[in-house]
Amino acid sequence: QVQLVESGGGLVQAGGSLRLSCGASGRTFSSYTMGWFRQAPGQEREFVAAISWSGGRTFYADSVKGRFTISRDNAKNTVYLQMNSLKPEDTAVYYCAAHGGTNLSYSSLYNYWGQGTQVTVSS
Repeated sequence: QVQLVESGGGLVQAGGSLRLSCGASGRTFSSYTMGWFRQAPGQEREFVAAISWSGGRTFYADSVKGRFTISRDNAKNTVYLQMNSLKPEDTAVYYCAAHGGTNLSYSSLYNYWGQGTQVTVSS
């Protein structure tokens, strides 16, 4: 079992940056694949980025590639999402998620979820 709590959301102007954090409880955080997802109003939840348990592999949605960076600090039980060059279409609730497998891109594998943090990008 792992519990996830996101933080770092807020209001930012287009072109700005934000860093989201996701703190995890549990002694086995370092064994989990971690991911970030987002959901805009009236839209389905979509995959944003994922990172392997060691941090050695990452995977990004095309829409954020080159602008967002996912990282993790297993000593702090925390995963991060650095978001640069933000656009109004990045506005959404961002969720942290985890699963115990190794696949990064298969969204349905994620079985632990945080409560979400709102990111709003103004034009």
